[in-house]
Amino acid sequence: MSQDLDPCGGTPTVRGMVQVQEETQDPVLNGSVGTRLAGGSGEAEVQVVQMCQLVLPCHANHLGELDAGQLLKWMDTIACLAAERHAGIACVTASMDDIQFEETVRVGQVINIKAKVNRAFNTSMEVGIRVSVEDVVTGVLKVVCVALSTFVGKPVGGEKVRLSPLKFVDSAEEQLEHSLASERRRLRLYNQQAFNNLMQDCHALKGVCKRRDGVPLKSTESTRVESIELVLPPHANHHGNTFGGQIMAWMENAATVAASRLFGTYPTLQAVDMFKFRGPSTVGDRLVFKAVVNNVFQTCMEVGVRVEAYNCEEWKQGRGRHINSAFLLYRWTSSRSNHLPLPNITFTTKEGERRCLAAIVRKRIRMARKHILSFKDEGPLSVPWDKSNQVYLGYNNVAALTVLAGKQAWEATSNLQNKIGIFVNEEQGWLSLKVEMEVGASAFHVFSLLSDLRQRPLWDKHYSSCEEVEQADVEEAVYHVKCPSVNGSRGRDFVILLSKRQPCKDSDPFIIALRSVTVATAPPQQDYVRSEAQCAGFLIHSSGHTSCKVSYYNQVTSGVLPYIAGTLAGWSKSMEETALSCIAFLEKDSVKTAL
Repeated sequence: MSQDLDPCGGTPTVRGMVQVQEETQDPVLNGSVGTRLAGGSGEAEVQVVQMCQLVLPCHANHLGELDAGQLLKWMDTIACLAAERHAGIACVTASMDDIQFEETVRVGQVINIKAKVNRAFNTSMEVGIRVSVEDVVTGVLKVVCVALSTFVGKPVGGEKVRLSPLKFVDSAEEQLEHSLASERRRLRLYNQQAFNNLMQDCHALKGVCKRRDGVPLKSTESTRVESIELVLPPHANHHGNTFGGQIMAWMENAATVAASRLFGTYPTLQAVDMFKFRGPSTVGDRLVFKAVVNNVFQTCMEVGVRVEAYNCEEWKQGRGRHINSAFLLYRWTSSRSNHLPLPNITFTTKEGERRCLAAIVRKRIRMARKHILSFKDEGPLSVPWDKSNQVYLGYNNVAALTVLAGKQAWEATSNLQNKIGIFVNEEQGWLSLKVEMEVGASAFHVFSLLSDLRQRPLWDKHYSSCEEVEQADVEEAVYHVKCPSVNGSRGRDFVILLSKRQPCKDSDPFIIALRSVTVATAPPQQDYVRSEAQCAGFLIHSSGHTSCKVSYYNQVTSGVLPYIAGTLAGWSKSMEETALSCIAFLEKDSVKTAL
């Protein structure tokens, strides 16, 4: 992401400076420049709206850092202005999501916020927001955070809102951002469905909430916060409703208090899953903010916040309206954090257990969404293979799989029939998967079948065909794998080096390591997208004469991701189905083979 920002200036608004300027290349705010024509007919171009703010002591917390709630106010303001410039009518915030805070802002620095409509749908639009900080002494610019906000056009009278589509210049960057906005909208619409699908298996995830040895225990009930605010005229926006940014700031305050009760010190906001606006509130409403820690992970915790609104009659009756909700992630920044781990959490109610499991599900959905939308270019992963370097490549192939299997931070996401477990590991930007299978067949029998990659299409629907193209020796072979298309795109193919090793002693596993290589006998084909695998394979541990545990590992690349994205996001169970098919294949005629 470019860190170059143009000097700002323009019309003062909201105690800052707002201007409309031509857009420079920016992955979050791609698009062209212009304004929406009144009346909403035809296509419309969009301008970037920019705000500059000098961070003063009144904007900071007791540590001299910019208060996250204040920043959220500014972000919501500028996003609303960008949305209304395109729509030509009043707009209200529907949600703000995917906020990742990367830098701390201090008093005396300058905040620069850019917002621009990425794509307009029928009645809603996605607004990209990018926040940078400028040190006035050094002139250094750093990205503070990026965010995505959804705004809805507010009907006037009985009119039906229909927004003009965006007109953009023909550039690869803008085409990509336009497409990504549609994909992100699809993910948002599927979010609740995916959450419900994953929560149906919550009984299988109960074992995930395990306590770490030597770590203090604390109840989530001790973190509960309830706070009330009376909405006054200064809290209203220019439409007369409670300003969305103000509600987000109040929510962040309640969540921070809840997090601090678990930390025992001041926490730092790391990310926001989503601020979701369910309904409006107006001047005179009483807003009750309820926050509680839902779960603790290895490096952060999730805090849930719920907002209920009461008018005078509802207040008397004790019957409120659920108008907002959000899930915020905090990290520990105390100097003690290097010495004390995050505490274990416990709960005393069924609701507490549900919140704990729901936090795990949301973490999985966040992880899937991030990797699905990242389009990370890993660069070339394949290395040339020939018989002169086969020993070296075979060793590295096996060593890489052994290192991957030895990682400690695997988190369970699924447990099917106590025979299949799916785990994820996210480390240094890489996502890795582990599938554990209990198989009723001998380890040697399983090793013999899995080490012949030509048989994999018999049980793995993601393999259309597999042909051996190079044979080095009994332990190394190169295969050309063809995979079917996903979502109407071209199929993908891989050139895979398979390295297999039998155990040196009884306690060692059988190893089948896989990685991408290049060979002259398998050039790229026109009908397939040549893709690459970084590290994958099987470890097979013997459990007895007729049983074993098979662990499959895959360090996910952009070429592999399309085939597992549905499982990660909760739309499908293709990985579980493939594992069941693998078990059935391995157990077929296993007794005869063992004898």
